[in-house]
Amino acid sequence: MSRKKDVFPFFIYFVAIVIFACGVQYSAPLAYSSEKKKQLPPRGISIAPEFTGIVIFEGEDFTMDLTVTNLGRQDEDIDLMFQSVPKGWKAWIKSFNYSVTGVHVPSDKSKTLTLKAEPDEGVAPGRYTFLIKAQTVDGKFVSSARVAVTVNKKKEEEESKGVEITTSYPVLQGPPDARFEFSLQVKNKTDEDLMFGLGYEAPKNWEASFKPAYEEKYISSLRIMAGQTQTLAVEVKPYPWSKPGEYHILIKVDSPKAKGETTLTVALTGTHKLEVGTSNGLLSLNALRGKEANLSIYVKNSGTAPLSTVEFLSFKPENWKVKFNPEKIEGLDPGELKQVEVTITPADQALVGDYSVNLSARGGKDTKNLELRVTVRSPTTWGWIGIGIIVLVIAGLVILFITLGRR
Repeated sequence: MSRKKDVFPFFIYFVAIVIFACGVQYSAPLAYSSEKKKQLPPRGISIAPEFTGIVIFEGEDFTMDLTVTNLGRQDEDIDLMFQSVPKGWKAWIKSFNYSVTGVHVPSDKSKTLTLKAEPDEGVAPGRYTFLIKAQTVDGKFVSSARVAVTVNKKKEEEESKGVEITTSYPVLQGPPDARFEFSLQVKNKTDEDLMFGLGYEAPKNWEASFKPAYEEKYISSLRIMAGQTQTLAVEVKPYPWSKPGEYHILIKVDSPKAKGETTLTVALTGTHKLEVGTSNGLLSLNALRGKEANLSIYVKNSGTAPLSTVEFLSFKPENWKVKFNPEKIEGLDPGELKQVEVTITPADQALVGDYSVNLSARGGKDTKNLELRVTVRSPTTWGWIGIGIIVLVIAGLVILFITLGRR
């Protein structure tokens, strides 16, 4: 009996320790969660598809996850809708067996729904874009998502021609001055070794070249053994002045007994390019010590993307002043030109001579510099004073000679 009494206190201590450990274990995540929630913004939402671009074949529908997230500290009721559905398509946002037009999402949580789309009969190969919108019930917070669907010709049609062309990345994105290289796998599905000619159809002034995989030489034909597959690189060079947007290149692989086609897409983004100069091309300026000298420069957007802001900087000698009017340009469209007045004031103690002043314009990802030669001269008043002194000296000498000559 005494042994049981001795064991009982230890049992009580053991239970108390276990309860305390469990309390610490569960309270720590709760404290962390509370602290994390305080760091969230008051409100915010987002909507994101599982994939932003996919490739399917004619007549196929597609399904993917659609995640709606509450980024804020308060729970939200979020309305869901389609901003744009391509002609000839039907689209739904679903959860299990229900079509969904709105969803409740607690703070810092996400809900996963299903995006489903079906094409009508006769929808042609091409690129189709779905735009989805999510907004809070009060309309104050909005988020949008975009899904681009590339529809290729049916597998059956490609196989019947004896050539199968596949690519993992049918859409590439970049600026007009970039070169885009696609990798294609071309399979000869016939039972003969064949020589295939290579060709393409591209937008005006665009160029495309064919190369063997991992080689730099260019080719116009390709021999593929029966039942074999070869990898082919297609290098696409856009027209430098092409506007932002999507451009399609039709690739053709054919022989007398088999042929195939596939469409590649280049999504061009805008380029940022500035031009800065003077109207007459001169980069020199005369100035007086401590006096303002004015110069007009032009700023032009020679790129294909609009510039939201163009800012100006100057690099000048010590104690000099440089002012721009306007101090910055708010918005500059492609091809647009604006004039900027520059006022340069040399230091009061500047010595007579030539100085270098650099002006810099920065917009988007591009920066242009303009180096000016500023010649500092003495004020005109001192020039006249100097001439007067010389005249007085000469007059004094003349009078002196006349006086001495009489004697």
